[in-house]
Amino acid sequence: MNSLPLHLCHVHNFSIIINRSYALLHSIAIALLIYYRASFLFQESKNRTVPTLPWLLVFASELLLSFAWLLRQAYRWRPVSRTVFPERLPSDDKLPAIDVFICTADPNKEPTVEVMNTVISAMALDYPPEKLHVFLSDDGGSDITLRGTKEAWTFARSWLPFCRRYEIKTSCPEAYFSCSKDDDHGDFKSSEFKAERQKIEEKYEMFKERVRRVREEHSKSAEAAATISNSRDHPSVIEVIRDYSNEELQGDQVKMPLLVYVSREKRPSYRHKFKAGALNVLLRVSGMMSNSPYILVLDCDMYCNDPTSARQAMCYHFDPEISPSLAFVQFPQTFRNISKDDIYDSEIRAVFRIQWYGMDGLEGPILSGTNFYIKREALLGSVTQEGIDLMALKRSFGPSNEFIKTLRQDYKPSFINDGESSSMLLVEARVLASCSYENQTTWGTKVGFMYFCVVEDYITSFTLHCKGWKSVYLNPPRPQFLGTSTTNLSDLLIQGTRWASGLTAVAISRFCPLIYGPLRMSLLQSLCYAELAFWPLLFSLPLWGIAFIPQLCLLNGIPLYPEVSDPYFSLFLFIFISALSKNLYEILTTGGQIRTWTNERRIWMIKSVTSQFYGHVDAILSKLGMSEASFLPTSKVTDDEQVKRYEMGVFDFQAPTMFLAPLATVILVNIASLVGGVVRMVAMDNGDWTKMAGQISLSFYILIANHAIIEGMIIRKDKASIPSYVTLLSVVFSVIILLIGSIILC
Repeated sequence: MNSLPLHLCHVHNFSIIINRSYALLHSIAIALLIYYRASFLFQESKNRTVPTLPWLLVFASELLLSFAWLLRQAYRWRPVSRTVFPERLPSDDKLPAIDVFICTADPNKEPTVEVMNTVISAMALDYPPEKLHVFLSDDGGSDITLRGTKEAWTFARSWLPFCRRYEIKTSCPEAYFSCSKDDDHGDFKSSEFKAERQKIEEKYEMFKERVRRVREEHSKSAEAAATISNSRDHPSVIEVIRDYSNEELQGDQVKMPLLVYVSREKRPSYRHKFKAGALNVLLRVSGMMSNSPYILVLDCDMYCNDPTSARQAMCYHFDPEISPSLAFVQFPQTFRNISKDDIYDSEIRAVFRIQWYGMDGLEGPILSGTNFYIKREALLGSVTQEGIDLMALKRSFGPSNEFIKTLRQDYKPSFINDGESSSMLLVEARVLASCSYENQTTWGTKVGFMYFCVVEDYITSFTLHCKGWKSVYLNPPRPQFLGTSTTNLSDLLIQGTRWASGLTAVAISRFCPLIYGPLRMSLLQSLCYAELAFWPLLFSLPLWGIAFIPQLCLLNGIPLYPEVSDPYFSLFLFIFISALSKNLYEILTTGGQIRTWTNERRIWMIKSVTSQFYGHVDAILSKLGMSEASFLPTSKVTDDEQVKRYEMGVFDFQAPTMFLAPLATVILVNIASLVGGVVRMVAMDNGDWTKMAGQISLSFYILIANHAIIEGMIIRKDKASIPSYVTLLSVVFSVIILLIGSIILC
């Protein structure tokens, strides 16, 4: 008898027809545009009415944007969505074990209470507790985090039974108690439930108070001054969290998942390899303590919003037809602090609502840094007992014989709570967490999470797909994980610069997806990877060109686009409207609104001329040995005033000058060129606007789309507006650009 399927795949046939039809029409239009631009270059010099340099620069910008558009079509080729049936899984005793990795780095930027909420929600997953093991990596080596973890364990002893008894879905206590109503299963009107809920809420408030007291004590201690240096220079600390001091808890026989605090050794003389380094340490330490075949990776602010995510992921990992080649199941990043306007596109809507569905129809989505269940074998490989070359294994996995044993599929470590075996195991785990353990090994280059750049998720999934592994994207109706996103311009652009630097580093390396990918994966999958890797280059450079070259020519009366009466003008108009209309269609069909579209257009332009530009420049300088990649965690501490402005849809320009000055300069150049060009046209060309209609429309569109920047410079006077000194500096830059442009381009 055939068993019922654990999952279904739904192909979006209507979207496929729309996408491919649009791609055909738009590609024809782009081909005609290229012909129009290129034919100008074959004209005799005496017949040319436009200087060659500005024409070439605009042509190059249009070619780059066209190439970026071509790469993006791979996402639209075959979008699919998926449905799972976790109730069809076998009994709990047949389910595989899962390790949960949670990474934190700085208790000042990542509040301890928030991190502990993520830990507690992971412990409350609807999964056999004896098969669930939670590992918290504290890269800061902070005593605050360690003591907070112990307090979280104590509270979880009461919280987990409460969640199981009443089938609570919102297993993050902070989210649960801040919610105005219970939307979970169970009898929430009974007096018994209300009394227990009140008791648990009081315990939670006590837990938060104890954590706050720990922070206050730490801030007053003599050790507080050394926190920063200690975060970069400290020994490895590994501690299994348990608390049997409370008599009330001794009588509670509830089964608890294993909870382990891990702080790897860090020394100034050793490169710590950012988040990838922390994850690789967790791979080794967890291999000694639990060696679960599957791993859930979570950011410290991304709590489990639905305890069934593990069972949903197992619907794929447990399928014998898919599992042998399946590396990971990726869930989307969903954020609980997104406003209705989302002026910064903090939701990252295009990635999780369009692109990952498209990649899922090919060979699978890219690792997104968090919210994925990955197979340990995909990261480490498997080692059989026959024909083992021990020295070769040590060159790959390090000198620990005990750890190499964990690579055998039949190795099942058992952690003993007390006794000599437990002590020996912890000693060996601390060795695995030492900063020198990876010396003379291939960690981060051939096994584990990759060290190639700061975007370890991208390069790790790229190498996995190149090795033949697949992935799937699962986006259930209820968000499985909820976190916080950047909701101010400064953090957004700093984060974007880091991502842009890492992606560009891949694009200009031997792992370039356009060269390395097609030989090892499908062409369409390679194009998807290439679109992300080349994103900073393909948008920052052409947008700088489009933002300045046509405007400078407009100011000096040089037409770069056809006259309105020329048929080619309709071609340019079609391409412009076609691209915007398709983008609007995708936003509306994925739950967005028109304001979502306008906000995304604006923030796309802002990031292209700032963070993406700086990011790809930083990557190129690093390639030349003139800079070094850096990683700073985005702050999770909220500023009430910034949050209020974000929710009101008001831009907060409290950002570094290096980001604000380019934005203001672009706006000032466009204002000057538009006004000057129109005045010139009226005064000298007798109002003949047909030759300059394209450039006038372009400048007008840029100014309208970025009206928030104009308000920040000219209208607003609050402390979140663009400072006067930045505006004055931008005026100087604008004058220089206008003068140089008039001399060189014209």
